[in-house]
Amino acid sequence: MGKWKEIMEKYRELISYIFWGVMTTLVNYAVYFLCTKAVGIDYLISNGVAWVAAVIFAFWVNKVYVFQSQSLDGKTMAREFGTFVSARVLSGVLETGMLALFVEVLHFNDSVIKVIASVLVVIINYILSKLIIFRKQGEEEA
Repeated sequence: MGKWKEIMEKYRELISYIFWGVMTTLVNYAVYFLCTKAVGIDYLISNGVAWVAAVIFAFWVNKVYVFQSQSLDGKTMAREFGTFVSARVLSGVLETGMLALFVEVLHFNDSVIKVIASVLVVIINYILSKLIIFRKQGEEEA
């Protein structure tokens, strides 16, 4: 049991990031299906609403549980939230661009490219969150 605890402590941040990423995905799907199926909102509008809800949820859980950013002052919160949303928009554009290039232009299988692109987006979002968005006080600006 000591080895398991040691692994959990060593990789707490990464394990937490994966766990809360799954929860964020569930929030996205729940909001999407609530909007489309229960309320009858157009699927594209529902997708936008779900994305916004998931990004807000992801910001809070990443701030509090994953990267344990303690600062609640307005300036820090604005910087963290602004860079978080910007990173998510950037990674979304990157994922869409990868899909367009590899599926439309190079004729790869869309399902395979979606999985590969999603993995890359998760890695990029983690790196941006750790090094830029929720960097600890006193760490150098990236």
